[in-house]
Amino acid sequence: MDMTNKTPGHELVLVREFDAPREKVYKAWTTPELMKVWFCPEPWKVTEADLDLRAGGRCNIVMEGPNGEVIPNRGVYLELVENEKLVVTDAFTEGWVPTDKPFMVATVLLEELPGGRTRYTARALHWTEEDKKAHEEMGFHEGWGKAADQLAALLARM
Repeated sequence: MDMTNKTPGHELVLVREFDAPREKVYKAWTTPELMKVWFCPEPWKVTEADLDLRAGGRCNIVMEGPNGEVIPNRGVYLELVENEKLVVTDAFTEGWVPTDKPFMVATVLLEELPGGRTRYTARALHWTEEDKKAHEEMGFHEGWGKAADQLAALLARM
């Protein structure tokens, strides 16, 4: 069976253009201190970002909510192309240990635009339509959109 031209299903996508070069956007995605500034929509915050920036390396992020909620997100990087692409999944933890319930693969693409701008495409690919719908209901577009707004504000200060 030829899978090379198969369009992924169960996908949510956010596209933005930032008035910053893609090197800065990549740095914001790969620097723990910067991720804490923008990565989740306020009033939520990132309290831990433990990143091992290589294929198979850990991407462990802890988010905390305004009412004491604590949501650990443990995963691994599948691919990193400096200033161009990041791919991370929660299907595995460090050492390729499978997780109990894989939810998605996130891909971030950074495309250079004229004038030092960047087209930012964030994709969340889910295993099932049910997971995709659950992510939409959790507020994918609003949450990832607000995080992208916070990222744009950070980029303006960098």
